[in-house]
Amino acid sequence: MQPKPRILLIEDEAPIAEFVATILRSENFEVLVESDGMRGMVAAYREEPDLVILDRMIPGLDGLELCRRLRRTSDVPILMLSAMGKPAERVEGLNTGASDYLAKPFDLEELVARVHAQLRMRRPRPKTCFVHGELSLDVSTREVRCGDRLIALTPKEFDLLALFMQHPRQVLTRAQILKAIWGYDYDGHDNVIEVYVRYVRNKLKAERLGRLIHTVRGVGYVLKEETP
Repeated sequence: MQPKPRILLIEDEAPIAEFVATILRSENFEVLVESDGMRGMVAAYREEPDLVILDRMIPGLDGLELCRRLRRTSDVPILMLSAMGKPAERVEGLNTGASDYLAKPFDLEELVARVHAQLRMRRPRPKTCFVHGELSLDVSTREVRCGDRLIALTPKEFDLLALFMQHPRQVLTRAQILKAIWGYDYDGHDNVIEVYVRYVRNKLKAERLGRLIHTVRGVGYVLKEETP
């Protein structure tokens, strides 16, 4: 059985959000609902939806700015909803990065049809942005952030952290890490992994992120939440 397409609905008007979510669920979609822009942006990265339905006027982070931010790292289809339906306002929304724009009040059958159309047209690309708590890493820009703060890493430190963030809660052996980061022909010091893990840990600790990379004695390392 194929998984249901996942839709993230970002809408602050509760009656509209509940009604639209109910209709979409009846069409066999999985629907996640957020009511403000900041939580919506976090959910867009964390939940990896197949489509985002975004109200233009939402609190926290308005729909246009949220659309801009998502477009920097994601090609997820974005269907923008708004009571602002003049041609210039539609153009503004589309130029910001929306895949489609539907003015309120809208016909529910048309909304569902547009959702299906966007999902048919989607051509997914490899994931480039990885999030773990407050820590985010973008392999396309090679940037690591704690919230909005940029964390400076050397190329090898970045590659090592990227490897862990691409495999969260998965124990990586020393052999797997050496192969992925240094290659088969690496003939340097035996403790190179320990040295670079310490470098990365110290930089994350400086951001008060706690201990995220844990040692699994006799095996390797794992990225996971710190347990009490």
